[in-house]
Amino acid sequence: MKISLSRSTVLTYLAITILLLTIPGAIRRSIQTGDPYLFTKHFFEDMLARLSGPGRLRFILQPVVALLVGARDGTRDARLGLPPFLWALIFHGAHRLHLLRSAFASVRNILAIAILLDMISQFLIFRDIHPGAALLLGPVLVAAPYAVSRALANRIARGRHQQAPAIRSS
Repeated sequence: MKISLSRSTVLTYLAITILLLTIPGAIRRSIQTGDPYLFTKHFFEDMLARLSGPGRLRFILQPVVALLVGARDGTRDARLGLPPFLWALIFHGAHRLHLLRSAFASVRNILAIAILLDMISQFLIFRDIHPGAALLLGPVLVAAPYAVSRALANRIARGRHQQAPAIRSS
């Protein structure tokens, strides 16, 4: 039986596997030190260290890629006549599941890369991995820019479509 996996599936499984492997150590460290790490002074100090350590370019590249993917998806939403992404998530229950599925399909790889890069940079800088921080920071670098870009691109595309002059045939 031959199993064929796409690169995105392998990337997602790799991120999940590394996260699962680091969770027991994080729990043990949290119990031993009494420091839950997330949202503590140490966590925020480490955030500043990540901005200047290995992998700092990802703080620019990942949001930019998310913005581009969001713009592509927002333009597609406008062509399909769907409401802007954030508005639809909050107020249009009929579109919510479709939009969440399409958003996850679009950013799945970017999210996996964001989480993996965060864990790698943590290891390179601190010689330790905090999986909760990777699960928090990676998606924030991707999800917020993606959602805003998708919503804005939809609104811009709709505005351009409404302003386009009608072509008259004689």
